[in-house]
Amino acid sequence: MIEIREVQPEDAAELLAIYQPYVLETPITFEYEVPTVPEFRKRIVTTLSRYPYLAALQEGQIIGYAYAGVYKGRTAYDWSCEVTIYLKQDRAAKGVGTLLYQKLEQILQKQGLINLTACITEGNQTSVAFHEKFGYQTVGCFPKIGYKFSRWYDVLWMQKELQQPGDDLQPFIPYPQLTDLIW
Repeated sequence: MIEIREVQPEDAAELLAIYQPYVLETPITFEYEVPTVPEFRKRIVTTLSRYPYLAALQEGQIIGYAYAGVYKGRTAYDWSCEVTIYLKQDRAAKGVGTLLYQKLEQILQKQGLINLTACITEGNQTSVAFHEKFGYQTVGCFPKIGYKFSRWYDVLWMQKELQQPGDDLQPFIPYPQLTDLIW
């Protein structure tokens, strides 16, 4: 059975072990160097100050994670965010990502988010199909914007309207204000 829970800063090494092959072997992330455990821990803390950061566990081991992040750092964008997901490479297409995104979207909706965005490197059809399954649509392509492994890559932007914006827009609710209601 798979359990979904909030990531803790102490999970940094386990999450980094999942992330490392993506950095070293793929253009899925454009990072060239694997972050240190302290740097990854800092990223977790920063994310949790505003958005959810979730882990999927099986038999006590983290097998994937997903989180939301700032789309742009201006107040006008408070109702939009970027979502990210990473799974252990042997866990793709086994329902783990679906469970993570279902919980992530449930929380983001309670926070008042309207638009979810996903940034996907060209050629990552698995991610494109996964996001399409969740109702994301391609809204843009930045040609040859990322360079890794001696070649240029296009980046697709996908977007999903999580909920309809009403005339009476409610303020964005930072994640820490909801944690007692969610967990």
